[in-house]
Amino acid sequence: MRDLTVVYRERPVLWDVDLTLPPGQLCAIVGPNGAGKSTLLKAVLGLVPSASGQVRFFGQPLEQARQRIGYVPQRNTVDWDFPTSVLDVVMMGLYRKLGWFRRPGRKERAVALGALEQVGLAELSERQIAELSGGQQQRVFLARALVQQADLYFMDEPFAGVDAVTEEAILQVLRSLKAQGKTVVVVHHDLETVRSYFDHLTLLNVQVIASGPMGETYTPENLQKTYGRLGTALLSPAL
Repeated sequence: MRDLTVVYRERPVLWDVDLTLPPGQLCAIVGPNGAGKSTLLKAVLGLVPSASGQVRFFGQPLEQARQRIGYVPQRNTVDWDFPTSVLDVVMMGLYRKLGWFRRPGRKERAVALGALEQVGLAELSERQIAELSGGQQQRVFLARALVQQADLYFMDEPFAGVDAVTEEAILQVLRSLKAQGKTVVVVHHDLETVRSYFDHLTLLNVQVIASGPMGETYTPENLQKTYGRLGTALLSPAL
């Protein structure tokens, strides 16, 4: 992406963002609250309007590349009280390929069950989504993205507020996607785990502060530029 700017109520939420992410890597986007991390994902996916800038995927504009992209939004943006089963939620991820007027069949059901198996929830496929815990709901959303069989995944805070079992399940899915050559871009909040979970780091605070391989980018200087004085306090003791 080049020169991406998003303005809300005449205030820049993102400003002149230039960013190129490496293929086949687990990429984290990290920054303080209000830095524009979630807005960045929504802007590149066309979910919020941008004031300026250009975004390309695999050398193509969004409309031509959309079939190759999967998205996992924040869990708190979803109405989980909607009466539907876990399996039906996962199969919603297939609608873009099927079209809204073709009903999923046995093949699609098998794909959805396979994705639920991958996130450890196959036994809950017929359960109502509202009956699940927050961590289980997050894994269902991840399974919905997996059935899209995308080449590039965007995930907005998938680890936020989940239990240890769910966190490990999500991490294993991310590593599996990487092993398949997929690119995964994750908005992440935990500086304690970011270095061990991800290969590439982008530090964002309205603008891109730094972006590159984890070992080169996760530095005291870059964190201080991103978080201010708080950056030093947030550093892992092992740094």
